[in-house]
Amino acid sequence: MKSGQNMNATTPDTGDLAVEGGITPLQAVPFRLANGAELAEVNVGWQAYGALNEDRSNVILLCHALTGDQYAAAPHPITGKPGWWDDLVGSGKIFDTDRFYVICLNVLGSCLGTTGPRDANPATNDPYGLDFPVLTIGDMVRVQAAFLEQIGIDQIFCVVGGSMGGMQVLEWTTSFPERVFSAIPIATAARHSAQNIAFHEVGRQAIMADPNWQGGAYYNTGKRPDAGLSVARMAAHITYLSETGLHVKFGRELQDRDAITYGFDADFQIESYLRYQGSTFVDRFDANSYLYITRAMDYFDIAADHGGVLANAWRDTQTRFCVISFTSDWLFPTSESRDVVRALNAAGADVSFVEIESDKGHDSFLLDVPEFHDILQGFLAASAQRRGV
Repeated sequence: MKSGQNMNATTPDTGDLAVEGGITPLQAVPFRLANGAELAEVNVGWQAYGALNEDRSNVILLCHALTGDQYAAAPHPITGKPGWWDDLVGSGKIFDTDRFYVICLNVLGSCLGTTGPRDANPATNDPYGLDFPVLTIGDMVRVQAAFLEQIGIDQIFCVVGGSMGGMQVLEWTTSFPERVFSAIPIATAARHSAQNIAFHEVGRQAIMADPNWQGGAYYNTGKRPDAGLSVARMAAHITYLSETGLHVKFGRELQDRDAITYGFDADFQIESYLRYQGSTFVDRFDANSYLYITRAMDYFDIAADHGGVLANAWRDTQTRFCVISFTSDWLFPTSESRDVVRALNAAGADVSFVEIESDKGHDSFLLDVPEFHDILQGFLAASAQRRGV
C-alpha cells in the first residue's frame, strides 16, 4: 500500500492467514455511472490476503458472485462461517498467499461495506432506498479499478471469478485489458440469457410483493421484507443446483417424520433445506441490494457494447484466458462459455477452455471438485512462469 494512506485496516483472528481490509472511501468521486447518474460518495469494502511483492506484479483479484462478498477466506463477520473460497485461499493453497497478494472487493450496490441502497444518501442523510441509481457490471468493475489504482495497484496478475464474478472478469478484460495479464472466467456468460432474466424477475417480484418492502423505504420502519427476500433466495438457490445433485442429496426423503402429513409443512428434506437457505439469507443480505445487483446482471451484454460482435471486445488483447464450465450447470450452460471461447479465438486471443464433469450444478465452482482445482492450479502456475511472478 502507499505509505501514509489510511486503509481502515483490520486484522481478524484468522489463524495463520494474514488479512487486511476494511471499508475505505473512494477518492475518485463524484463517481459517474453508466446511466449518467453520479454518486457523491463511494465506500469500498475489501479484504486482502498475503503480501505485495516488490514490483507489485503478484496481485490476484477475486470477483464474488451475486450473494457473495469480500470475505473470500476470512470468517464471515455475520454468519461466522468460513469464506466462500476458504479452501482455495491461503498458505500453500491454490491461491497461495505465500506467493500472491489476493484481494477481493465487495461490489457496488451490495450491503457488506461497499456503497449500496441501504447506505445514507449524502444529499438527505437518509438511506438511499430506491433513490440509489440503477447500476451495471461495468460500474462495479470501474469502482474496483479506481480503488486498486488508489492503493497503488496498476497491474493484475490474474482476475478470477464465477457466475456474476465471471461477468466481472470478462468486463475487466474488455474495459481494462492493459491492466490484466491473465483471466479465469468461470461458469459465466458474455450476456444474461432470457431464462436467467426471468428467474431474477421472479425473485424481484417476490420481494416487491412483500408488504414490508414499502416501496423500498423500509430501513427505519422496524420492518423488513424478509418473507419476500427468503422466497427470492429459495427460487434462486434451486438454479444453483442440478437435478442429479438434488436427487443424490435429498431424493424424496422425509424431514423428521415417518409419513407424509397431508398438509403444507415441510414434509420433504428438500423443502426444509430451501426454507433454511431462505431464512438464513435474510440475516446477511439486503433486499434492495438483491434488486439492484440482479438488475445489473440482467443488463450485462458485452457484444452490445461492441457493435453487436462479441469478438470485437477482445481485439488485440494480450490477456491469457482460461474459460471453465461445468457439465451440470444449466444456469450458465457450457454453450455460453463456448460462445466466449469462439469470440476469443476469432480475436486471436490466448485462450484455453475446459468443461468439467460435475453433478453439483452451477455451484460447482464453490464446492469440492478436484478437477476444477487442478485446472486452476495448472493455469496459475503456467501464467506465473510466463509472467515471472
